[in-house]
Amino acid sequence: MKIDHVGIAVKSIDEAAKFYQESLGLTVTHREDVPTQKVKVAFLGSGDGGTEIELLEPTSDDGAVAKFLAARGPGMHHVAFHSSAIDADMERLKTAGKPPLDESARPGARGHRVCFLHPKHAHGVLVELVG
Repeated sequence: MKIDHVGIAVKSIDEAAKFYQESLGLTVTHREDVPTQKVKVAFLGSGDGGTEIELLEPTSDDGAVAKFLAARGPGMHHVAFHSSAIDADMERLKTAGKPPLDESARPGARGHRVCFLHPKHAHGVLVELVG
């Protein structure tokens, strides 16, 4: 699997995007509201089709990203890997004793299906599979 993106929890997408654009030369490639995850997202990249940065801004105080920000402050939230067979990967992980947080993949940004693995199974890192 290749890394699809790195998710960063932020209080303000506009403020954070300004840093990545001005300081690192990245470009916003996509913006979207993801109501199922209670966030607004912006993807930034260099335009070469490589790994992107996903900025996540909460839209509700009771979502996972809002709780992350309240507990830890802004920072790296997750690492996402592209999966060409997300259902099979989820079943393989479940069989191996590392079940995804959800029983089935759910809607994510850019029309993808996603699932998350608990950090206890990934040495302290929240892992997302993007299919």
